[in-house]
Amino acid sequence: MRPLKNYGIACMSMGFLIEEAAPVVWRGLMVMSAVEKLLRQVDWGQLDYLVIDMPPGTGDVQLSISQNIPIAGAVIISTPQDVALLDARKGTEMFRKVHVPVLGLVQNMSVFRCPKCEHETHIFGADGVRDLAKTLGLDVLGDIPLHVNIRETCDSGQPVVISQPQSDAAKAYLKIAVEIVRRLPAPPA
Repeated sequence: MRPLKNYGIACMSMGFLIEEAAPVVWRGLMVMSAVEKLLRQVDWGQLDYLVIDMPPGTGDVQLSISQNIPIAGAVIISTPQDVALLDARKGTEMFRKVHVPVLGLVQNMSVFRCPKCEHETHIFGADGVRDLAKTLGLDVLGDIPLHVNIRETCDSGQPVVISQPQSDAAKAYLKIAVEIVRRLPAPPA
């Protein structure tokens, strides 16, 4: 299979392989079979990094991937609200238990700034991810704001880091990327 490419990034998803409205209701062996296909039957070519976006939690996907392929590090992304932080904590502890280094946490939807008056509101709470990181002895790699431009630019196929590279939102993503790369082990020579 050939991945889709945009802006120099190769991408493959289960969503590309099924009908648009079809749910993926797989567990166990079906999940691992699909993951194996995405990892081993996609012509990735030469990669600098392979990023795997997983759902929250500690289910079949996370456990299967962490036990079957070498992982240089995990990044836990969470909103600062209590219920999301429970999953973030469990995810962190699962990766630690299977000896996958946790590179840090990202606080998503950290703040909403009104586009009319610039007032900032912490819709999901202010510092939940920071508090969790402190408890777990991890760093916060950055904060992603809740901003309409992020949604609009992604929906239009022009991610904010491409379409508005000088914006605060783009700078937030780029800062996180730099922090992740800085924490990864050096590639083998």
